[in-house]
Amino acid sequence: MSDELTRPYESRDGEPPAIDTSTAHSARVYDYVLGGKDNYQVDREAAEQMLSGWPQLRTSMHENRKFMHRAARYAAEQGLDQFLDIGTGIPTSPNLHEIVQAVTPAARVVYVDKDPIVFAHAAARLTGTPEGRIAYLLADMADPDAILGSPEVTGTLDLDRPVGLSIIAVLQFVLDEKAAYELVRGYLARLAAGSMLTITTVTSDTAPAPAGTVTAEYTKCGLPVRDSHLSDVEPFFEGLELVDPGVTLIHRWRPEPGTEGAVQDSEVAMYAGVARKP
Repeated sequence: MSDELTRPYESRDGEPPAIDTSTAHSARVYDYVLGGKDNYQVDREAAEQMLSGWPQLRTSMHENRKFMHRAARYAAEQGLDQFLDIGTGIPTSPNLHEIVQAVTPAARVVYVDKDPIVFAHAAARLTGTPEGRIAYLLADMADPDAILGSPEVTGTLDLDRPVGLSIIAVLQFVLDEKAAYELVRGYLARLAAGSMLTITTVTSDTAPAPAGTVTAEYTKCGLPVRDSHLSDVEPFFEGLELVDPGVTLIHRWRPEPGTEGAVQDSEVAMYAGVARKP
């Protein structure tokens, strides 16, 4: 089937989605720190405050992106050919579909995000292979049933077959830890055996004081963040088959050959894990 992007520039009522530029948004802050241009002054000011407290934030965010690339490639190399990306963020190439379609050109991907500016940029950025298919859904990740039952998902993915579920750098914004666990289980319950879960989430284990300044700045901007320790992240994978090396810091998960030691633990503030549903 030819590449297809599902209504990336308008909401379901046909109106352009409203974009709030009065407060910082996590996706736009992330975009700025990564060197993107799809952000506003309020996002840049918030990001600069975070970077002044912990300059290594830029390294941490870049390493998070590199982890996503490695994990997506791994899933595709294991035979997965359909993916659901929750909390996509502003498209930055190479995005998930570019990684997996380089392995399997016919791979299908659904991107989900609740920020209208992400939705608006999808039309220009998310194009893939002629054999594959891409869809985009403007929705809140807090409602797995609505997302998994949406036309964008059901019309693109076959939920009776394994799906690669990516939840990258967004679970920290679910402030209730129990609710975060239930949210992930809500997605997994609907996915077929053989599906794979990929997660990253924020920790201050490696650099408590400076990472704390970043979370404090997020909170000041109206974007409170939940800090996690290793013991908090491991329960997301209960009942699943963890891929080696298990739950670990993002730069330590199957690093590219020759890059070991290039980044210090104190320069990252994210845990990661990949697991298969038995």
